[in-house]
Amino acid sequence: MTSARPVVRHARPADLARVAELAAEHAVYEKAAPPVPDLAERLGVLLFETPAPRLRCLVAEADDGEVVGYATCAPEISTWDGREYLHMDCLFLRSASRGSGLGAALMEAVVAEARALGADEVQWQTPAWNEGAIRFYDRLGARAKEKLRYSLPVRA
Repeated sequence: MTSARPVVRHARPADLARVAELAAEHAVYEKAAPPVPDLAERLGVLLFETPAPRLRCLVAEADDGEVVGYATCAPEISTWDGREYLHMDCLFLRSASRGSGLGAALMEAVVAEARALGADEVQWQTPAWNEGAIRFYDRLGARAKEKLRYSLPVRA
């Protein structure tokens, strides 16, 4: 029996509650703080209620149509290269869906977004302990760069 071709598409407003659930699973997986409680609404504004949205959200569907993964990305600027690139903020698949081709299909869709924007590179990060993701990205031909990511809260 052959399985259906992986389905990856742009998120629709009806997907946002599920994307927020997956983001919460992603945070647990990465041992991070949970997303904000109103994440679905915030994503709705960024994706569908902004005149020129920067954020893109792609979802991966299992054979039965259930959304089991997502990727988000937005254009950024490299000062040193004097050009834009696409920054992939998140890529997550439920563990039961890994190895099904959906991860590669999500990455292909992110690369297609970069091409559509005229960007010739996608950049992202993954935790150094996430060996499964590292193997996956290495198989795709991605190159790792050693850096630390900082976050500085800005107070009003």
